[in-house]
Amino acid sequence: MSIQWFPGHMVAAQKKAAETMEFTDVVIEVLDARIPGASQNPMIKELGAARQRGHLKILNKSDLADPNITDQWIQYFNKIPQTKAIAISCKKVNEPKKILTLCKTLAPHRGDTLKPLRMMIMGVPNVGKSTLMNAILNRRIAKVGDEPAITKQQQRHQINDHMILIDTPGMMWPKIRYSSDGDLLAANNNIGKNAYFDEEVAEKLGSILIEHYPALINARYKLENLNIDGIALLESIAKKKGFPLKNHGVDMERAAITLLNDYRQGLLGRISLETPESRMLMMSHQTEAIEEEKPPENLET
Repeated sequence: MSIQWFPGHMVAAQKKAAETMEFTDVVIEVLDARIPGASQNPMIKELGAARQRGHLKILNKSDLADPNITDQWIQYFNKIPQTKAIAISCKKVNEPKKILTLCKTLAPHRGDTLKPLRMMIMGVPNVGKSTLMNAILNRRIAKVGDEPAITKQQQRHQINDHMILIDTPGMMWPKIRYSSDGDLLAANNNIGKNAYFDEEVAEKLGSILIEHYPALINARYKLENLNIDGIALLESIAKKKGFPLKNHGVDMERAAITLLNDYRQGLLGRISLETPESRMLMMSHQTEAIEEEKPPENLET
């Protein structure tokens, strides 16, 4: 069953964001550089397109992502009209400062005392919006934590006399269309823990890592056999780490949590879980599967 997560406070956040969009010049969407496609909220795209707002896509946590694949995503996003993309890491002090300059290029008619540039920062939960905003403002304004949905309300900040930044709560969308997106968001800790099982998500993450980053997996866990799947990877981790159960089995849940934490903290190395090409292929296949599951219309009796 696909992962779904849409807490009640996000309904109000969505409504408020739609109202604020009317008075916004540039939408700053923060994405996780490891899953730029899956961490896009389609509602943000719809809100911005309806008002024809400039769109700046921030691939945050780029220090954890595969740099070659990040470059592919930057090129992909920069081909979209009225859109610019940049990869940053909030750990590097000067990188967030580039954002304001790029926003100005997306709305050159704004940015003085009479017409201040109004920017709204948006994104799914736990992509680093609050950390990014604190870096832009150069002071601790937003509460930061390694869990989804810490910010619950909009906050308006006057950067100077010609720039205004509005922070919004992390927002999901009511129904995640592609099941693999739910898995990737869960693996990256963008979804509440009550919405998924660690073992199932870690199994799918492990399969991706074994296929695309076997050397990094082997360097971390010293596996004897790399011709395995996600389940076997968790079993190997449990045995290597000494996670036994009383019935002579291995504790797969502890192994799953170990793999997820190692990945999330960057202990495995710089990893990206999707490319523009793999995403297009996934969307094509899963859309076909969704269409096949729909009941036929206009059946004659």
